Amino acid sequence: MGDKLKMLTIILLISLIFAGCSMKDPTQAKVKLKVLHAGSLTEPFKELKKIFEAKYPNVEVQLEAAGSAKTIRKVTELHKEADVVASADYTLIPKLMYPEYADWTIKFARNQIVLAYLDTSKYANEINSNNWYEILRRPDVKFGFSNPNDDPCGYRSQMVIKLAELYYNDDSIYDDLVAKNSNLRWVEENGNFVLKMPNSENINPNTDKLMIRSMEMELIYALEAKEIDYYFIYRSVAQQHGHKFVELPAQIDLSSVEHADFYKKVKVILANGKEVTGKPIVYGITIPKNAVHRDYAEKFVELVISEEGQKVFEKLGQPPITPETDNFEKLPENLKKYVRS
Repeated sequence: MGDKLKMLTIILLISLIFAGCSMKDPTQAKVKLKVLHAGSLTEPFKELKKIFEAKYPNVEVQLEAAGSAKTIRKVTELHKEADVVASADYTLIPKLMYPEYADWTIKFARNQIVLAYLDTSKYANEINSNNWYEILRRPDVKFGFSNPNDDPCGYRSQMVIKLAELYYNDDSIYDDLVAKNSNLRWVEENGNFVLKMPNSENINPNTDKLMIRSMEMELIYALEAKEIDYYFIYRSVAQQHGHKFVELPAQIDLSSVEHADFYKKVKVILANGKEVTGKPIVYGITIPKNAVHRDYAEKFVELVISEEGQKVFEKLGQPPITPETDNFEKLPENLKKYVRS
């Protein structure tokens, strides 16, 4: 009996060892959902990540922010795996991803361009929506915007400054603020205006006056470090970071459908040859065709466009819109109930 007991004990121990070896580490079993998104979506997507992971404990949402054009190029040029792509300019998705990398876009939120600053910025107690460009003209003031080749906020900032010339009837605003301090130039064509972007390394900003960074979020740190006095940014981002801002006239801030025809007077041709025409700011989201975790990607997009997700955007100063799509038939079935074609 003693030998039998020993044998049973050994068998039991061996079984336990094999069972332990075969058990998977629960952290290894987690689904890693890769969400590439515009920098201006950083704060709302952090909130959505918390909500999503609480609903699906087996999923880790991995957020990666960059300028929207750069974000999309990670998928189309660098062939980076992504389960969800969200852009600050919805038109970049069809322009850069169709038909090889995606075949639908959902529009879900809007925004506006403002000029953000701090109490410590030079002339902070003077600046307003009527004199902001005069303040920026002052030789001791330094301001910034993101790189138009990488980020919609960058090319939208160029549009706003050019539209300001038309709105304020002052045709030297852009020249004084940007052209004299970089290689960026607008050309008039049939009553409209075109800015052809050089390659990023050839923008050549005068760094004593002008700061240009790949992503608008990088300018936040420069402002708070007092490296610049002002920067062009989305209203939601300024609000989320507690920055003061000059609210620009609706005729130039790219926020209003009513002024869409005026916005069309400006067009930027990016260094890669893609053209973007002035229009109201609308965000877009899609699931790339090669998404690894398509089921959870659909659930994440569903959260973004659901009433729960829209409340997050509203709270963070980024007004949601009734979701719309350009290709209703291609949408996943569980998203169709939220979207109008």
